[in-house]
Amino acid sequence: MEQVVAFDSDDAQRDTVGEKTEAPSSPRPARTPLTPKEESRLWFKVDLRLMPIIALMYLLCFMDRGNIGNAKLDGLTTQLKLDGNQYNIALTLFFISFGIFDCPANYIIQFVPPSRWLPGTMILWGLIMTLMGFVKNYPQLAGVRFCLGIAESGYYSGVTYYLTMWYPKYMLQRRFAIFLGAATSAGAFSGILAYAINFMNGDDGYLGWSWIFIIEGVATVVVGCVALLIMVDYPSTAKFLTPNEKQCIIQRREFSEVDEKGDVTAEVLAALVDWQVWAMSIVQMSITVPLYGITYFLPTIINNFGYSTSASQLLSAPPYVFGVIVLLVVAYFSDKMQLRSPFIFASQLIAIVGFIINISDAPNGVKYFGTYLCVAGPYTGGAGSIIWLANNLEGKCKRAIGMAIVICMGNLGGAIASNIFRSQDAPRYILGLGIEIMFLGMGMIVVPIIALTYRRMNARKDTFERQAVDTGEVLGTEKGSFRYTL
Repeated sequence: MEQVVAFDSDDAQRDTVGEKTEAPSSPRPARTPLTPKEESRLWFKVDLRLMPIIALMYLLCFMDRGNIGNAKLDGLTTQLKLDGNQYNIALTLFFISFGIFDCPANYIIQFVPPSRWLPGTMILWGLIMTLMGFVKNYPQLAGVRFCLGIAESGYYSGVTYYLTMWYPKYMLQRRFAIFLGAATSAGAFSGILAYAINFMNGDDGYLGWSWIFIIEGVATVVVGCVALLIMVDYPSTAKFLTPNEKQCIIQRREFSEVDEKGDVTAEVLAALVDWQVWAMSIVQMSITVPLYGITYFLPTIINNFGYSTSASQLLSAPPYVFGVIVLLVVAYFSDKMQLRSPFIFASQLIAIVGFIINISDAPNGVKYFGTYLCVAGPYTGGAGSIIWLANNLEGKCKRAIGMAIVICMGNLGGAIASNIFRSQDAPRYILGLGIEIMFLGMGMIVVPIIALTYRRMNARKDTFERQAVDTGEVLGTEKGSFRYTL
């Protein structure tokens, strides 16, 4: 049920970072309501200002995180003389530091303007990525990967929280899909760029894998500097909006009334003990294990189909293009139908079919088709699970910490995925593919349980509301108009 919050945009200063001014005691004249056509134009205006830059930033973020898979084929492991599981350990260290600093980073964004925090973290990880092109041995590679995890930890969960401060809950997944679609596209761009950069192999004494890190790192720093100039903070302080438009956005956000009243300490503690956060963490981990597994090892898996290194780099791109299309289509219908769980379950089903195909004795052509499903399913499901939690957590600080916890737990899935595709299991990788199937199956059990629990809680709220109508009782948000999204 949509809440309408009647307060002026000038009264919304609590949305600004580190500033909590009281609303004026004297009433202000009401703003003129926007017509549906004017409101549609307003959201298009907001989309144009917010979405291109944050999507481009995340495209580079995920490329910087995942390009090590392409670098592996371009001589990284050979030149650095990586033995045994050293490559896998280097991947794992990224997720360890990412997980440690994820929650603190999403707490910091409550006090540091997003227009400074998000580009600042990007410039930092771009510098680290550039330095990765100059590593000479395994300890240096491991150390830089650990630092990369620290630098990137503030971006994904920060943007997720940032979007919830702009968009109503049933407009959110389409925007998040555009954002996450950039990550899916990163797999395609990485493969194509790695193919092109490989022609620089040996230039200035550096192999192709070094140039992958250096060029993509420099591009990241440049985009981060541009983002410092064009990003905005929150609706109440956005200079590109009129006062009437600010009020419209604030009123359209179902979270607004709850957000303005929450005590920060109480909301942090509430997030830590909320069953939703930990249940959704299981769902997120069931998605991120296959997501990162296919992201880091898709070029290697395709290479083991018998293709050359260059062909494998190029053939790793089309599955990601397909994944972006599926992601955007599913997000559109999920918002339109105001449902999350059926689409998450369907995405897990798509993924599990893809991994079953690849663990079987099917011909290589059929297995390559299966990689399309392996990519599309996890990337689509990952967007749905995060937004599902964001829709159902009341209080902006609780929402920020809750999402950070889920993202942190999801990145533990990345640490697992980094170690299950072992070199000794090539070319079929039975162990890795089997573990991916196990996690997807676990998620397909948990998602219906969560949805049925939400349905029961909504029914209880409906009962309280009917009783309140009979008795004249005024209900708070705990028993009142808030309903859980299924």
